[in-house]
Amino acid sequence: MKIWSFFAKLILNNKWTWISIITAATIFMGYHATKIHISNEFNRSIPTDNSKFVEYQKFKQKFGEDGNALVIGLKEDTKKLFSTTYFNDYQQWMADLKKIKGIESVLGVGNSITVIYDTASADYKVKPIFAAHYASQESLDSAKDLFMSLPFYGDRLYNTQTHATLVAVKIRKELMNTDERKRIVAEIKTVSDAFSAKHNTELHYSGLPYIRTQIAKKLAAEGTLFTILSLLLTAIILYLFFRSILATFFSLIVVLVGVIFTLGSIHLMGYQVTILTALVPTLIVVIGIPNCIYLINKYHLEYAHLGDRRLALEGVVEKMGIVTLFTNLTAAIGFFVFIFTKSALLTEFGWIASINILVIFVLSLILIPILFSFIAPPHKEDTNYLEMGFLQRIIKWLEHIVLHKRKAIYLTSVIVGLIGIAGMFRLHSLAYIVDDLPQKDPIYLDLKWFENQFHGIMPFEVIIDAHKKNRATNPKMFAKIEELETALQQYPEFSPTLSITEGLKFATQAYFGGDPENYRLPEGFEQAFVYDPLIKKKDKNTKGANMLTAFLDSNKQTARVSLTMKDVGSQKLPQLLDSIRPQVNAIFDTSKYTVTLTGASVIFLEGSKFIINGLRESLIYAFITIIFCMLWLFRSMRILLVSLLPNILPMVMTAGIMGWMGIPLKPSTVLIFSISLGIAIDVTIRFLVNYKQELPFHGGHIKPTVIRTIQETGVSIIYTSLVLFAGFFIFVVSDFGGTKALGLLTSLTLVFSMIANLTLLPALLLWVDKRVTKKAEKEEQKA
Repeated sequence: MKIWSFFAKLILNNKWTWISIITAATIFMGYHATKIHISNEFNRSIPTDNSKFVEYQKFKQKFGEDGNALVIGLKEDTKKLFSTTYFNDYQQWMADLKKIKGIESVLGVGNSITVIYDTASADYKVKPIFAAHYASQESLDSAKDLFMSLPFYGDRLYNTQTHATLVAVKIRKELMNTDERKRIVAEIKTVSDAFSAKHNTELHYSGLPYIRTQIAKKLAAEGTLFTILSLLLTAIILYLFFRSILATFFSLIVVLVGVIFTLGSIHLMGYQVTILTALVPTLIVVIGIPNCIYLINKYHLEYAHLGDRRLALEGVVEKMGIVTLFTNLTAAIGFFVFIFTKSALLTEFGWIASINILVIFVLSLILIPILFSFIAPPHKEDTNYLEMGFLQRIIKWLEHIVLHKRKAIYLTSVIVGLIGIAGMFRLHSLAYIVDDLPQKDPIYLDLKWFENQFHGIMPFEVIIDAHKKNRATNPKMFAKIEELETALQQYPEFSPTLSITEGLKFATQAYFGGDPENYRLPEGFEQAFVYDPLIKKKDKNTKGANMLTAFLDSNKQTARVSLTMKDVGSQKLPQLLDSIRPQVNAIFDTSKYTVTLTGASVIFLEGSKFIINGLRESLIYAFITIIFCMLWLFRSMRILLVSLLPNILPMVMTAGIMGWMGIPLKPSTVLIFSISLGIAIDVTIRFLVNYKQELPFHGGHIKPTVIRTIQETGVSIIYTSLVLFAGFFIFVVSDFGGTKALGLLTSLTLVFSMIANLTLLPALLLWVDKRVTKKAEKEEQKA
């Protein structure tokens, strides 16, 4: 207590010094807050030494980026699409897209090519199928017939059954993780919407660049919205509680400064705003406001008892300093443990959240006493909330059930626990790329459109390392790749493949004058006329030799089979990979070939798995760390055991609700338990510290101490729980399903925790009292 008495005097004796320091620091952090940017990176949830991530990086080093294509889809009947008026504007649209700064290439029906075998040079020549502009319908129809005769484009650029077509716009890979991507996507949308409006054509947008950009925009908008809503809601609750504009205003000043520090620290630490760090400002509001409530409530109680403002404010720091420190420390621990994961996404979130929770503790403890020292002492009406009729009735009811209905409390707790445990067995992990979005969201609808028309847009790659230079160009290798492609096409989740064999089939068709019946691998003598110009020529500058470079590495040792797939989710994708692997091994002898299944879809799955596992592990670390903190604070194993049950039960209940309602475990929902544990234990600490402080005043008797603790802490616990409930409940307005679940389930967990800490916790303390009393009576009888 002496150290806190020293801090109390240090704060109140140097008010203007502290105000100057905090003001200067706020201006400094505010400057840095203006410099923050939204993260544009995609795969930051996986550690760089993860085997799947390493394989993916090796693939990109050899073949380049696989997730930089924004796709635009449309569906028009053949007559309209290939009418001169429409098609000329379509060609101009593609040309306008290509002019956008940062675009690497544009691929669509309009700039598709055909391959012609030139007998004079014994080489293949590439020729555009369509002209940039058509004056006659006859010329366009001729080009259309040629395009339709090429199986290579079927279900890749054009769906022959539904007449849907797509345009793939590739963004330069070096711009994918920069703010330039947002500009490029916006310009693509502007140019495309103009074409859409002119011809009343519905366009569908998807691809990783588009999805990432649109979700980032939604995150930025929601982050601002949630911070504003949390401030408004907590301001209303504060005013309803204290009935004081100044008390509400001072509390808002504290949390606003805390939010500025949070945003500034993101930039100061070299981080960017991610899907997780975007939540921290709102967390600071909902954690900082309870600090203010407890401190102001204690000030009013102390003033009512002492009648001296200065002594009351010193008493706030002396008595609430250690309590507030430990409640904020345990909350910070719940987030700090994330830094022990190898995920950059979780590590940054852990640092930002834990540091700023401790910052809001310091700000609360300094600013609340100082600000209240400048205004008149509380009047009678300022403390009327302490005697509100309905709150006093709730407190009396809590006292009654704790004293007389303990068996009912125990029975209810056991039933709730059993139901929760049963529900936990129904929990399962499941995540999709856009499953957090509502099914009516345009991003979701467009993704499903591409899945229906072109089997999805998620990149999937099969990399075949033949272990020897030039071995990947052996005809036997081509036959094996074709066998693999045939196996892959049995899965409706995959699009048609794109590989060296498809290029060779295209060339064989060209060799036979464009006959679609000859879209196949060359046989016998044909191989010399197809392989020699395309593969064996040493002159790499010939058009024929350059046709297939995207599918082979420079040593012709490694071949690539590219395809896209549906967003099948984190549960089905491993099953799909496990199903494919035996077929791959049956085709490619593992002693001669190494086959890697990779691509952005596989990395997404690995990232989701890693985050979920990392959050589970961090929850265990947080639980163990909090146990040691509780032991150090109370120095009693009995108190430790009593304190854990009221915090475990609400989380078991929430996990049970998730299981029974079919809410899957994914990064956003697993986060619930870490947040809830760190915050909910605060209520327990406040109750038990008050209990510990009151115990000497009641001669060490537990029963009157428990009742007095309920009376002193009950009101503030109820109100802070309401603030926390409201602060997290605002997340239900999110467009992201995971964020909605986070808000709803965290709110429910904190309410369950409040109930448990005001019923089960005091009941268990009285049970301890009964056990201790009985033991003492037996010892007296023996004596």
